[in-house]
Amino acid sequence: MNELFLPDALAPQPRRGFSHIDAWVFDLDNTLYPHDANLWPQIDSRITSYVSSMFGIDGLSARALQKYWYTRYGTTLKALMDEHGINAREFLTMAHDIDRSSLLPNLPLGAAIAALPGRKLVLTNGDCDHARKTMQQLGISEHFEDVFGIEEAEFTPKPDLRTYEKFLTRHGVDPTRAAMFEDLEKNLRAPHSLGMTTVLITPAGADPHREAWEKEQLTSAPHIDWSTSDLASFLVGAIAPATT
Repeated sequence: MNELFLPDALAPQPRRGFSHIDAWVFDLDNTLYPHDANLWPQIDSRITSYVSSMFGIDGLSARALQKYWYTRYGTTLKALMDEHGINAREFLTMAHDIDRSSLLPNLPLGAAIAALPGRKLVLTNGDCDHARKTMQQLGISEHFEDVFGIEEAEFTPKPDLRTYEKFLTRHGVDPTRAAMFEDLEKNLRAPHSLGMTTVLITPAGADPHREAWEKEQLTSAPHIDWSTSDLASFLVGAIAPATT
């Protein structure tokens, strides 16, 4: 009887846990708040309108162009900066001028984050102003040490490895003692390669605002240690007991 031996590089690896974690790093949009809060669709729509107005094209064409840029550059902003030299800060102010009133304070999430041992930080492709206003609306601002926005990344978005490296250096975070929470599978590849424990936040139910390719995320991919559609419950049930 022949036995199958896998080289170490190909053998299944145990997923990373949380008992050693002293830095908890969270994405913002569709991670710290649910996709059905209707914030990201507003941002997306404003960007589409901006592209439509800038190039004098209809909304459907503008959206197609926007999505092409998103897949190629990571953000529409990066494409517009590199190809058309737009003012990044003006663009971000425009994109994030949204109504956050649909976002209700999340007391269970705030309590779960507060109970985590160690530092709590936000790493987002949005700007710091948007992050802080959104966190304030959620009622969780006081639990976080700082926000690392796209400005601090010199407007180079995740999943670029350099963005994570800049974040780690700026805040003195040891990636082998940090956990990263994200709603996009591609944005967890670099953190996992750096040694971070990774958690994919998935929609609770259907999400009509996600692109088809985004819905094909592989929650069992080797760079995803954990996945959940309920962040607050996950922090309480899976992480808090493991860190005591």
